Amino acid sequence: MSNLFNPENKFFVFMGRVADLMILNFICIICCLPIVTAGPAITAMYYTTLKMARNEETYILKGFFHSFRQNLKQGIIINLIMLVLGIVLAFDLYFSRMMQGEGTLYKVLTYVFMVGITVYAMVLTYIYPVLAKFYNTIKHTFKNALLMSIRHLPYTLLMLAITVAPVIIGIFVDGALPMVMLFYFLMGFAVVNYIHSLFFVKIFDKYIPQEDAETASEEEKEIDTSVFTNLHPTNEVSEEIPEKKAPWETDSAKEE
Repeated sequence: MSNLFNPENKFFVFMGRVADLMILNFICIICCLPIVTAGPAITAMYYTTLKMARNEETYILKGFFHSFRQNLKQGIIINLIMLVLGIVLAFDLYFSRMMQGEGTLYKVLTYVFMVGITVYAMVLTYIYPVLAKFYNTIKHTFKNALLMSIRHLPYTLLMLAITVAPVIIGIFVDGALPMVMLFYFLMGFAVVNYIHSLFFVKIFDKYIPQEDAETASEEEKEIDTSVFTNLHPTNEVSEEIPEKKAPWETDSAKEE
């Protein structure tokens, strides 16, 4: 009985995690409402869930708004770029469907746009976690997100499946849509991000320098990080790396 009300009891730990995810989900939804701030909000959510996935001590509100302010400029720009690309791809796919019956051209365009949408979804899955974890310019953040999504394709496909599964259930299972919508409103977005973060912790650790190379696993030693650009972890930043700035404010951006 003495362990029943122990704060370290697994039940209380689980309920505390649920409460944290509900708070995080609500804050993120509120911050996403202006649309243009959706990028920084999603990045801040990933910043928090990545710490939760590592079981690091974190304060939900403090951690969220710290990352939100830190990634505000880059997050807004990336969000606008992804929003425009998504709209363009959706219209292209729509018009290709309007050409149905045009023979080979219709099929070719449909396949091209489906590939484009798939690549878009892969980048979208990684872009905000990469922004939350690493200091970089917008150009290199996109590059690293794309390369990581391809290099870790099994994880990528699994995370995409986790993302779309509730939507598919809501659409094709009778009476499930209201429950799915309620789930997302209460904690769904944070839950999905938290599950993704469990994978991203394993992925990102492969690109963070090991303190002792001899203790690194064989899988970590096989990762060639030379194709990636300036992967500086935000929680391991040296004094030589400046505070995050928009790309037009950095010396590296000027050199490009």
